[in-house]
Amino acid sequence: MPYTHLRKGRFSQTGMVYHITTATLHRTPHFSDLAKGRKVVQELKTLQEQGKAETLCYVLMPDHLHWLMALQDGELSGIMHLLKGRSARAIGYSLWQANYYDHAVRQEEDLRKMARYMVANPLRANLVNSIGDYPLWDAVWLDDTLSG
Repeated sequence: MPYTHLRKGRFSQTGMVYHITTATLHRTPHFSDLAKGRKVVQELKTLQEQGKAETLCYVLMPDHLHWLMALQDGELSGIMHLLKGRSARAIGYSLWQANYYDHAVRQEEDLRKMARYMVANPLRANLVNSIGDYPLWDAVWLDDTLSG
């Protein structure tokens, strides 16, 4: 099914902040391999450099991605299609489930608190003892994110 059919009824707005969660196909832990994970991170950076999405925070877990982003240009479904397609091509095979979860962040929601929760995922999953030990995350509020 084309990605556009999955997004019927969804509305995306330039300037809106979204929390995106998307999982790998069959929840395969592709990103336990750091080199593969870095290719996904590079695609997040490319989308930002192209002015399509400003990354506020992300954590790439072994089998899924949490991404807090501000939509800058285009439709959310198109940005997700670019991210998934480009990262799959960079790695060399299909990576992602077709769908994803998106939450349009309301103005009253605390972005820093959301980011702290997201980057703590590797701790809750017992992948590391300290978030500083996990290589596949970043946040624009780096010091605030760590200090809680």
